[in-house]
Order: sequence, then C-alpha cells, then structure tokens
Amino acid sequence: MNYRNITPVALAGAAAVAGLLVGRLLGPHSAPGVAPPPTQAAAAPKSVGSSPPPATDVVTLTAAQAKAVSTAPVGTHTFVDLRTAVGMIDFDQNTMVPALSNYAGKIIKVWVDVGDSVKAGQVLYSVDSADLLQAETALVAAAGTYQVTTAALERATALHATGGFSQKDLDQALADQHTADTALQAARATVRVFGKSEQEIDRVVKTRKADSALLVLSPVSGRVIMRAAQPGLYVQAAGLPAPIVVADVATVWLLATVPESDSLSFKVGQPVAARLSAYPERTFRGVVSVVGETVDPSSHTVLVRSVIADPNHTLKAGMLATFEISAGAPMASLAVPVDGIVREGDGTMSAWVTNDRLHYSHRIVKLGLQQDGYHQVLEGVAPGETIVTKGAILLSNLLYGSAQH
Repeated sequence: MNYRNITPVALAGAAAVAGLLVGRLLGPHSAPGVAPPPTQAAAAPKSVGSSPPPATDVVTLTAAQAKAVSTAPVGTHTFVDLRTAVGMIDFDQNTMVPALSNYAGKIIKVWVDVGDSVKAGQVLYSVDSADLLQAETALVAAAGTYQVTTAALERATALHATGGFSQKDLDQALADQHTADTALQAARATVRVFGKSEQEIDRVVKTRKADSALLVLSPVSGRVIMRAAQPGLYVQAAGLPAPIVVADVATVWLLATVPESDSLSFKVGQPVAARLSAYPERTFRGVVSVVGETVDPSSHTVLVRSVIADPNHTLKAGMLATFEISAGAPMASLAVPVDGIVREGDGTMSAWVTNDRLHYSHRIVKLGLQQDGYHQVLEGVAPGETIVTKGAILLSNLLYGSAQH
C-alpha cells in the first residue's frame, strides 16, 4: 500500500474508529478520556449489621395498635446508691472466749459439747492438776499447824493466869499462833486461785483430803463453738488450742472483700442487708463495723466486716451471703418502669413519649440506677410527660422496621 496517498482526514477517521473498538473491548471505565455513564456510578458502601437511620422519630399507631401500649405520666422514685458483694458468715470473734486451764494436767471429764448453751461460771471440764494437789496439801498442813498452835496458846494462857507459865513463853506461843494463822490464810488464798469456793476449801480442811480435780468454768454466757477437750488429753497451762471455746452467738460477722475502686464508698455504721441461699425469703440486718486499712496486693480488694444480729441463732459460720450496703442517702429522681426503656441496636437507651396516644415520639435517654423495677432517668424526659410504660419495644420495631423499607 502507498501510505503517502492517505490524507490527514482519513487518518483521523481511522483513529476514531480504533478508539471506539478499544473502548468496547476494555469497558466504559477503562476507555481513556471517557467518563462513565451516571447510571453506572459506584454505590455508597453500607454498614454491615446496622439498621438504616429512620426518616422520622415519630410513630403513628392505629386505634387497634394503641391498645397494646400502656402509658403513664413521668413520676419520681426513691433510689438508694447500693453496693453489692458476696461474703461469708463467721463467728463474732470479739465475743469468742477460750476456756483455758491455768495449770497443766490431764483432762478428767468434759461436761459440754459443741452447740451447747452455757452460762458464765458453768463447769466445762475438769483437769487432774498436780499444782492444785500441792496447794491443797499445803492447805491441810497449814490448817493442822494452826490447830496445834491455837491449842498451845490456849494452854499457855491458862497456865500464865495461875503463875505456872512465864510471860516469855506466853509471848512465844502467841507468836507461833499468829504465824500459823497467816500461813493458813495464805494457803486458803492459794487454793482459791484455782477456782475453789470457800465451801470447797472448808471441806478440804475439815476432811483433810486434797482433791486434785481442777474445774474449768465458762468465762462468759454463750454457746460452745469449738471443743478439743477429751478425757485423758494433757493440757498445758494456758496452752493453745483452747480445749473449749465459748462465744456469744447473738451476733455474727459478715466478712467480704470488695474491689479497691469501691472501697471509698464503704463507711463504718452504714446499714447492711444480707440475704442467704439457705433463707431466701429473709433479710438479715446489720451495720458495717470495720473497713480494712490495707489493700490485698494480689487481688486489689479491701476487707469489709459487718455485724449482723442473729438472736435466734439461725446463721452458721461458713454460710455464703449476698449483701447490699447503702453507700449514700436515698434520693428522689425521675423514674421510668423497666418495660418503658428500650436498648437500641447501637447501644443507646430510648423511651417513647406521647400526647394523644396515637403519635409517639422517640427519645434518647440517659439512665442511672435500676431498682424496684424502675430506671433512674437522668436526661431525656421531663416531669409530667406521658411516657410509654409497656409496649416500647413494639414502637421501636415499628420505627426501625419502617426505615428499612
């Protein structure tokens, strides 16, 4: 072919045809210099899993639909700032008293068992005490010496009156009798330290028979909560563990560990309401008695101890309890029934307000505490407004359902 004979116009026409063919092969977006048609523009991406925003925040119901919705004026409810925790019942250790033997020896007999109620001064167990035996033996000897010196003094006095006894010998007899009397009083006091009564001491003196059985008495009135005493067991003087432990069980402790972040909310004297699985229908009342001064470095918790009244002795050590502590004064606040609040798909909380029970406005609300079937409403509604108390979720379904179509 002779390319010299091709005119410029012919070349331009050929280029246009070639460009058109390339555009059809590569598609409309790949053709250089050619804008895509408006109908083929890329669509905006949609968010996955979220409902499209509603075109309006008002839902209109028919008279039949309105029958499924209940309303009431926005009122107030008294809310209490409560802190909850799980604790364990324990004996009131401030009332626990160990019944210790002041002298070593073998236990002879035990008169009580765990769970028995005892009075202060009641015999708990007896110990065969060598120390008591020695003290009573000294008492018998002192009583005998006193008896001899007393008789000698009487004879000396009678002889001195008739001139048959010198004054010097009479003074010596008098001094011996005084010494014997002092020794006898000291021996009686020693035996008295062992817990022997005056009648028991007089019996030892009269019978001249020492009794080595040391009786250990209950130091307080209460209940036996621990017994390690057994006949034949050798106990040390004031040695631990105590053979018998007695406690006043009219009160018990509730021990709990609370998060470090909540510890500042607990104060001594705050009221406590405890509930136990063993008594689901009952509430036990008490007060906070101790807030720990240290934080557990491993769990970052603080020990809180409460004293719970238990006059009928129904609580047992080791029971688990859930308790609530009022961390502040009661406060009156706007409130909406729980069924009047809807948690929307984006996590917001909403309520519905109406003026005519046919048109319902959607409100985003800010909530506080939830107690007694009510939500505390901090923002979003005003006192006296008519709010939906039942059927709020139906309105939200209608609102967002209509927005999807």
